[in-house]
Amino acid sequence: MILISLVTTIAVVLIIGTLFLNLSPEFGGTVSKEQKKEYGKEANHKNGIFVNQIPTSMDMDFKSIIWLLGQFINGGKNRQPQQDISTIKIKPEEIISENNGGTKITWFGHSALLLEIDGKNIFLDPMLGQTTSPVPGFGGKRYSRKLPLDIEKIPQLDLIIISHDHYDHLDYGSIKALKEKTDMFFVPLGVDNHLKSWGVADDKIKTFNWWGATEFLNLQFVFVPSRHFSGRGLTDRAATLWGSWIIKSAKHNIYFSGDGGYGPHFKEIGEKYGPFDFAMMECGQYGDKWAAIHMIPEETAQATLDIKAKAMMPIHWGAFTLALHSWKDPVERVIKKANDLKIKVVTPQIGEPVMVSNQYPQSEWWKAYK
Repeated sequence: MILISLVTTIAVVLIIGTLFLNLSPEFGGTVSKEQKKEYGKEANHKNGIFVNQIPTSMDMDFKSIIWLLGQFINGGKNRQPQQDISTIKIKPEEIISENNGGTKITWFGHSALLLEIDGKNIFLDPMLGQTTSPVPGFGGKRYSRKLPLDIEKIPQLDLIIISHDHYDHLDYGSIKALKEKTDMFFVPLGVDNHLKSWGVADDKIKTFNWWGATEFLNLQFVFVPSRHFSGRGLTDRAATLWGSWIIKSAKHNIYFSGDGGYGPHFKEIGEKYGPFDFAMMECGQYGDKWAAIHMIPEETAQATLDIKAKAMMPIHWGAFTLALHSWKDPVERVIKKANDLKIKVVTPQIGEPVMVSNQYPQSEWWKAYK
């Protein structure tokens, strides 16, 4: 009877898990055979998946996986703040109306950024949910219980830009809440399937391969490489593309890194499209066992130099614990290295508006938290 009960329990768990994987909308859509055939014509798509410009290993042996799981379960010193991080509240009427025709950037934590440029509202990777996992109760909670602006109060958006389909960048709940107040979505190849499965109309989505460029609303957009990967389920790793973005107006040239490890693509981007007035650069959630796909802070500073950016704001930190390092480690290490390289580092509080100029917020606000 004990054996029967055990087998029955395992079977029920497997059935529930299978149903969840196949029926939960969180996982998004899938790449069709026709799409995969078309992608196969591209230089960065081989053997049915997208690949990086240089060899990039992401595999760990079983022993490493077990060790890593143990580290995440057991926790670690200062991996998250001991108290809720407060945010600076903004009002819907402050958006666009108070940027005086300039370029304004508001950080919502992690890699979510509201860019107001040339009178347009653009949201970059609007992950505004409270957890980075498709399973409630897993993935850890956002450090800030309140966003700078509640998602339902966000005004009409001209464009949403996505860098890749990982949960901490592409959030089902956020897209569902924003899709009716967004005119257009720019996404990497394959990511359109997720949006369509969530009810976004086909004619509101434009897909890009690396080096793909377009003009939209009198702005220039270019989708450029990063060194990373993609996937939302157990069997779709690298089925969709990943990358970084360039947004250029008549006044300013802006770079958004998305996620990725250090590589020669930064110098290539800098040579082709630099210099940049402002760069939002990944800096956080790194580790020795996945160093190829997430930069350490010192590499973030060097990458900023490579792309020829005048000022850099570290992102991909300050909201979630997705690695083993101290939550303050990214910003403190990148500032130290940036000072050595004479790079201007911009460190706004979450919700604090940043005008692209010569004067930037550089407070060490995180030191007020344990």
